[in-house]
Amino acid sequence: MISRPFRIGTRGSRLALAQAHEVRARLMAAHALPEEAFEVTVISTAGDRIQDRALSEVGGKGLFTKEIEDALLGGRIDVAVHSAKDMATAVPDGLALTAFLPREDVRDVFIGRSVRRIADLPQGARVGSASLRRQALLKRLRPDLDLVIFRGNVQTRLQKLERGEVEGTLLALAGLNRLDAADVAGEILDLDAFPPAPGQGAICVEQRAADEATAALVAPLDHADTHRALLAERAFLAVLDGSCRTPIAAHARPDGEGFRFHGMILTPDAARMHETRLSAGRADLVEAAAEAARRLVADAGPDFFAGWFG
Repeated sequence: MISRPFRIGTRGSRLALAQAHEVRARLMAAHALPEEAFEVTVISTAGDRIQDRALSEVGGKGLFTKEIEDALLGGRIDVAVHSAKDMATAVPDGLALTAFLPREDVRDVFIGRSVRRIADLPQGARVGSASLRRQALLKRLRPDLDLVIFRGNVQTRLQKLERGEVEGTLLALAGLNRLDAADVAGEILDLDAFPPAPGQGAICVEQRAADEATAALVAPLDHADTHRALLAERAFLAVLDGSCRTPIAAHARPDGEGFRFHGMILTPDAARMHETRLSAGRADLVEAAAEAARRLVADAGPDFFAGWFG
């Protein structure tokens, strides 16, 4: 029995709240509990407050999780709900990622102010994105575009687009689907040419590692294929020391009895790119992804990474 409301920590954006409410709904269904058995606690993060600079300039992915993880470690919340792609590769001591919900569509979409496709943008058009991966992949498709940092939640970015600050932007289809806003999407981008960020489309649940009661409560939410895919993508990322300063793409997906994996690294200027594709069994996938990353590092050479971490 739950003697007090079970506290679910989250950021305060509409998308973050939609994700937290999905976790709450799944917990209610799994345990036949009423809504009042759960409390959604909104926590402001530095990533939400700092909107005028690229994440790579002010601390990277941890800006979206640190305050929430501090609340979890301090016992002020029982679990944290995150977009998996926002998670740093190293989870703080005492915490663990114990559940990954069934994955949404992993693809990116282009949203234009006056055109529906990237190919239809005029020469030199300004396109906004907060993601170095998206910027680098766009540069490979359209090196003529003027790419600018474009921070903010989904609604903020769409408002900036409508005001004409840019001619187009890129967003994750998963987020639009969760907000019932997929109708704003123009072009859904091909996965081979535009692979996603590691973790894109997945919601993860973080908890105190030693909290066995919470682990038992959360366990029914875990989707085995998504969990295995995310372990592989995070292992690939960890080898590459991935952060918001590194254009890295990774996607693992079920294929018959095993998985297929596609990984990519790019220089921020998109001048160079290396990629890997492999198939692996369920038990071998995580190590195969890590080994693929090590091979990419060897193939790319030390000069490929020289400007990434200065």
